[in-house]
Amino acid sequence: MTRAQPAPQLAAALLLPFLLLLLLAPAEVAASTLAVAGGSAVCGVAADNGTVYCVAPGAGSSAYNASASPVAPWLVFSQVSGGAGFLCGVGAAAGGGVPALFCWPPAVPGQLRRVYRGPAPLSDLAVGAEHVAAYDGQARGIRWWRRESGQFPELALGKFGSLVSGDGFTCALDTGSSSSAVRCWGARGSAVQAAFANVSVSSLAAGGSRACGVVSATGAVLCSGFVDKLPQNDLYPHGLAVGDSHACGLRRPNHTAVCWNLAGPTPTVYFPAFGTAFEFLVAGGNLTCGLVTANFTVQCWSSTSPAADNAAVMVPLPAILPGSCVLNESSCECGVYPRSGELCASARAGGGVICNRLCDTSTPPPAPASPPQSPTTATKPLSKVWIAFAVVGAVGVFAGICSIIYCFVFGFCSHKRIHNSVQPNLATNAPAAAADNVGGVGVGVGAGAVASPYGSPNGSRARGLFRRQLSRAMTRQRSGPSSFNFKEHTEEYTFAQLATATNGFEPEAKIGAGSFGTVYRGKLPDGREVAIKRGEASGPMARKFQEKESAFRSELAFLSRLHHKHLVGLVGYCEENDERLLVYEYMKNGALYDHLHPKGGGADADAASPVVSSWKLRIKILLDASRGIEYLHSYAVPPIIHRDIKSSNILLDGGWVARVSDFGLSLMGPPETEEAGGAQAQPQHLSMKAAGTVGYMDPEYYGLHHLTVKSDVYGFGVVMLETLTGKRAIFKEAEGGSPVSVVDYAQPSIVAGELGKVLDGRAPEPSPHEAEAVELVAYTAVHCVRLEGKDRPAMADIVANLETAFALCEGSAGGSRGAGGTTTGGGFGNSSSSASLSMTSMELSGRLAE
Repeated sequence: MTRAQPAPQLAAALLLPFLLLLLLAPAEVAASTLAVAGGSAVCGVAADNGTVYCVAPGAGSSAYNASASPVAPWLVFSQVSGGAGFLCGVGAAAGGGVPALFCWPPAVPGQLRRVYRGPAPLSDLAVGAEHVAAYDGQARGIRWWRRESGQFPELALGKFGSLVSGDGFTCALDTGSSSSAVRCWGARGSAVQAAFANVSVSSLAAGGSRACGVVSATGAVLCSGFVDKLPQNDLYPHGLAVGDSHACGLRRPNHTAVCWNLAGPTPTVYFPAFGTAFEFLVAGGNLTCGLVTANFTVQCWSSTSPAADNAAVMVPLPAILPGSCVLNESSCECGVYPRSGELCASARAGGGVICNRLCDTSTPPPAPASPPQSPTTATKPLSKVWIAFAVVGAVGVFAGICSIIYCFVFGFCSHKRIHNSVQPNLATNAPAAAADNVGGVGVGVGAGAVASPYGSPNGSRARGLFRRQLSRAMTRQRSGPSSFNFKEHTEEYTFAQLATATNGFEPEAKIGAGSFGTVYRGKLPDGREVAIKRGEASGPMARKFQEKESAFRSELAFLSRLHHKHLVGLVGYCEENDERLLVYEYMKNGALYDHLHPKGGGADADAASPVVSSWKLRIKILLDASRGIEYLHSYAVPPIIHRDIKSSNILLDGGWVARVSDFGLSLMGPPETEEAGGAQAQPQHLSMKAAGTVGYMDPEYYGLHHLTVKSDVYGFGVVMLETLTGKRAIFKEAEGGSPVSVVDYAQPSIVAGELGKVLDGRAPEPSPHEAEAVELVAYTAVHCVRLEGKDRPAMADIVANLETAFALCEGSAGGSRGAGGTTTGGGFGNSSSSASLSMTSMELSGRLAE
């Protein structure tokens, strides 16, 4: 007997083919998944979920200080395009819905407006300065929106390709004609079209007031408004990008970028990213960005930078989808992109494949003919060549064997140690982890910023210096090429400068300790307050130089390339003789640990902290920290495992924004692999002895030496319970009693529906909305501290639940959430109504499945 499908699943099954036809782009169209708007904002479609993320420079700055912001996470986008003042994208609801065209201002991605809603599928989206164009697959023509008082028609019928828009014009190739002539519309359309009269081009790109194309016959680049063709004939036709006064292209056969400044009478050539291969380029204003082939990260550069060569910097966006998912695989002229089916599934596109954008149909030049040689003269040099190869090969094999032995002895063995960054003091009620609190370490506006592509990045000397200092760090695991780039705001200091900043590292300046040394508060000559972590060279905390060096290299390498609002930012470093120091911006409000467990423990200390008196602030801090950890797990490739998540490593700035700190123990984790059944992806594990802090360590990692990203999830679950109960990770319930973990203390009561018994008594009685939010946090924490990692949620699921909890605290999640939520006052009691609602919400959402 066949089991009937539930109504929602049946409806989804019937609707899916229709959605695929609407959302997926035609295969012959090279829609973009990356866009630049206003010459500064950069947006892209994330490879892991199809959400559009945007990042823009801070106010009054040209550096990308903040982390990327999602644009309507409930929508799945297939393509994006940017203009002078806004961006647009084609998307549909993640759970089903009619695809629509949405637009938003680059500075405020949350202000989304729907411009068009089906039923026809749209492709080849092209946003100009003030107008929007796209190909309407149902009407079979180009359709316009925001048409500048009638300067564009509403619809232009015909078969078109390579649709582009600029300032006051839209152009396309008339693929319905035998010549594939260029046709243009708009106030500047006729002038742009005239530049391509009697010339056949393979594709178009546009920016500012000009359009460019690769001439089919010669491979040269022709641009409107520029008399001469650009002297380049080795470009991919679909690899062009055009800005206001520059153009860039991708060279055959290695996909590297070359650019021309078109502002003067003759073009000047520069190479923005030596040795980096790109999938495609996009441009806007003076900015050009490319999607890096190796890891789908985004690098950008400015045409106005004084040091244009090798000026590309990484922009803090997640991994971007390398192309739109399309239906018709047979019309992919350059073939199908590798792993495109997997990528489309991850991006929630519902299926399809990604077409290769670039293909090389040219044949290599013939090898020059060798002059005739007699058999005698040919044989003798040949034997010498083979002898030389044999000698070099033998030396190479011997060197390789020595290298492997060295790595095993000094690399593998050096990691096989147990490191405990802090042992809780169970003999007293003093703060157990205060000795391991980097309370003064923080992130400033500029500390985590990506170097500006608009100004001079201190020239090649600075970049070379940074690469030399990190040469040994680069032997550690890394996520791909260009992982370590010099950042303008990462400075090298002398030991004398940092000693002066801390008054000779006087004891009064000490504010805590980190994974490899002591942290001091200091002030730089420019007046900035900073936290300076100094590797211990003597005393009870001293370690072997190799271990101190490893922790220093690890944190310097990670913080130099990770940039997120909720991760600690690096200001500078010092490496002088045996001294190893890291410099961070000072964080005014210290660590979460300090507020939950103040020194002295008196009532006055409790009342002084708003963390103790506000459930909303506690949940906000947890949400901030979870977003930082999610960034490590989900957007670093391969994922980064922190290995020491605890309340003393969650720091608070002056605005109570939480950031994750102390990367001295962090490691690159293994990539996720699919199970044999092909179902849910499961993380592989690293086999190594345990490191971390007692009370926060994953039992699976501590006992079996299996390290995964779920080890961080366990540590964060302990932090959540610590925040709810006010208890330390390991504590004594009574004087002379046995040590108890907060997991063993809180978990039974939460599971039994008696959360009120273990909540922090110092906090006020929660309001009805806060009570429901606290319960959701508690049940999420219980899932996080399950014994087996496979049963714990991913950080993305934890973030989603904490976002819901925080919305409940603000009273913005639907009031009482239906008839099931009958709580009318604060508190919990023994009623299971609210608890059941929270558990049901998690189970129905599929976030924390049993």
